[in-house]
Amino acid sequence: MTNRLHRLHDDAGQSPWLDNLQRGWLRDGTLQRYVDRGVRGVTSNPSIFAKAMQAAIYDDQLHAVLAGGAGVEDAYWELVIDDIVDALEVLRPLHDASGGADGFVSVEVDPRLAHDTDGTVAAARDLWRRIDRPNLLVKVPATAAGLPAIERLIGEGISVNVTLIFSQQRYHDVMEAYLAGLETARTAGRPLGSIASVASFFVSRVDGEVDKQLEQLGTAEAMALRGRAAVANAKVAFAAFRERFSGDRWAGLAAAGARVQRPLWASTSTKNPDYPDTLYVDTLIGPDTVNTMPDATLEAFADHGTIARTVDADSDAARLALDQLARLGIKMDEVTDKLETDGVAAFIASFDEVLATLAGRARSS
Repeated sequence: MTNRLHRLHDDAGQSPWLDNLQRGWLRDGTLQRYVDRGVRGVTSNPSIFAKAMQAAIYDDQLHAVLAGGAGVEDAYWELVIDDIVDALEVLRPLHDASGGADGFVSVEVDPRLAHDTDGTVAAARDLWRRIDRPNLLVKVPATAAGLPAIERLIGEGISVNVTLIFSQQRYHDVMEAYLAGLETARTAGRPLGSIASVASFFVSRVDGEVDKQLEQLGTAEAMALRGRAAVANAKVAFAAFRERFSGDRWAGLAAAGARVQRPLWASTSTKNPDYPDTLYVDTLIGPDTVNTMPDATLEAFADHGTIARTVDADSDAARLALDQLARLGIKMDEVTDKLETDGVAAFIASFDEVLATLAGRARSS
């Protein structure tokens, strides 16, 4: 039987990551089995932990930490860090075997710090220090306040997963923050080869927002563009990636051991049941990229995904689609600004939810 997850990496140069983590998978070997099947990294976020921590498997540690005098929020981070460390150990052999190219696990800073540069830097430093594993990526949102935090963290040698990227301009700013951070690290004499970063460019949520506007317009031209904005937006971003990580500036950093900041396609589950369930995987395959998939999408791709280099196919058509959307009055900057705001709010809501869940458990114990 063809193993599409291994082929995605070996034949097409894209790393399949798993966008989910739960303690049960660490205890029963499920995560290891995913790795054996071809998963090369794991991403997490407050929404994932809010769902995971509904399980009773966390109760014993929660009660023990609280009994030691910690508050609920401190207890949350103890639970999170233990899961992340265990996942990092599962992925560590892959990290070593790949020469540090893969085998990463991502943990997100407190989402309430999304508009606080100094707070983000302090939180990322704390997670980096406490977890202390070379295959950790600290997730920092690509907000206006997040950009200088990203530059500072990279400059200090802290590996970063930049999350919640939606717009072309913000993506350009993220790449600049990474390059400037590498230059700071090089000046400080830090080994650039040990600094890793991915730029998490969100995909399906763009179609979710744009499609609503197209359906309101209701014209034949508008309806024909449904389901095309997200992939077009990502393909244009990939072209920007190829351009930015070339030329003299990048060559100098690469010669010092720097790694490219790979585009990571996030939010790749298909929200519209009328679209193929592997739409946001099949159409964005290419070298030096990552696709982090929730388990249902990953299983769908493993079963019937198509492996072909597609991320830079029909680049002109992608730009044309964005031009057509603009002519129809769809303002992508407004769309992506809204999606960033909504994304931050959703993660804050999930963070508040999980703290409330843990507080309820504490009271009922």
